[in-house]
Amino acid sequence: MYWNAFIIALREIRRNLTRAFLTVIGIVIGVAAVITMVTLGRGATETVKSQISGLGSNLLVLRPGQGWRAAAGTPQFSMLDARLIIEQVPGIRAVAPVTETNLPTSYLEQSRNTKVTGSTPDYFTIGNWQLDSGRFFEDKEQVEGSAVCLIGQTVKKELFRGKNPIGEKIRIQNTSMLIIGLLKGKGQTGFGQDQDDNIIVPITTLQRRMTGKNSKQSISQIMISGEDGYPSTRIVDDVALLMRERRGIRGTEQDNFNIIDTRQIADAVSSSTKVMTSLLGAVAGVSLLVGGIGIMNIMLVSVTERTREIGIRLAIGARAYEVLLQFLIEAVTLSCVGGLVGIGLAYVLCVNLAKVVGAPFLFDPKINLIAVIFSAAIGILFGFMPARRAAKLDPIDALRHE
Repeated sequence: MYWNAFIIALREIRRNLTRAFLTVIGIVIGVAAVITMVTLGRGATETVKSQISGLGSNLLVLRPGQGWRAAAGTPQFSMLDARLIIEQVPGIRAVAPVTETNLPTSYLEQSRNTKVTGSTPDYFTIGNWQLDSGRFFEDKEQVEGSAVCLIGQTVKKELFRGKNPIGEKIRIQNTSMLIIGLLKGKGQTGFGQDQDDNIIVPITTLQRRMTGKNSKQSISQIMISGEDGYPSTRIVDDVALLMRERRGIRGTEQDNFNIIDTRQIADAVSSSTKVMTSLLGAVAGVSLLVGGIGIMNIMLVSVTERTREIGIRLAIGARAYEVLLQFLIEAVTLSCVGGLVGIGLAYVLCVNLAKVVGAPFLFDPKINLIAVIFSAAIGILFGFMPARRAAKLDPIDALRHE
């Protein structure tokens, strides 16, 4: 009986293809919109999480002032601060003092302003940097302030135009620097900064040869990598306590430094993205309800058009239940066809839009299955009233219908 009802439903749909298409287009758009929003939202969430985690492994950043920019006169940090943090605070794997500045750089006739980062060899471990070619600078070169550097992929592209930079000398301000390493690309951070537009030198080289800032407090930030499994909140509390003591902050005085936990930032951004994805998916789901109303209207028209047919079926022994089932299956078939077409449309949209927004395409069979089930539920919900109306027709009145 169910199979026969399904065959009859397909025959009725084929008989009025244009009307059937116009009926299910709301379901198609609704399913496609929901799947596209959810899939792109998941892709965006994973992109942000990977970008932030790419900044470093279990990374904490100690900065002067409150916020990303320190107020004028806020004291910076010293090399002693960095050494005491790793010596006195438990749960820390590595510490790297960092000083950053923008300086004019040139190679032959090519020149540009580039961010120059001075740090220690631990900077590469904490920041998850990998070599494309060459080598990292060593502790000995760091202590001596050697004129060596590593460059990012953007610097190579802009200054060397495809040429191998290893062994070449680049001029940074008035200092000639030997390129000993080329870093693998990391792309942009979650804050829109190009991590590959960077030249990394020993911090002593930057202080002595380029900026001249060789005072005790000349460190703009300290990168801290916690041990796996050790609570980052405990490290934050211990580092804050040490820095308050080192900087002479007493009682209820406000800290003149802040500690940024990138893991917490990643979790917060992911939560926000998930909420936005859910809201967008809910808004897109409204079109499913509109599509369901369209199915109900067309099924009501279909009941009116087929009143005599219903009367004949009831007159020759069909039960009301079978008539209700017939029209209900037609409504569900329409909505399921719309759902399947919507999944196909969503797949095409997701593949192309993922390339445009730069997010990975994460196919989730569960979301597609939910979309089909939901579209079938829409068919049952909005098809029940027309089907019930058809089942309640009086056979005699139905046969008299013109």
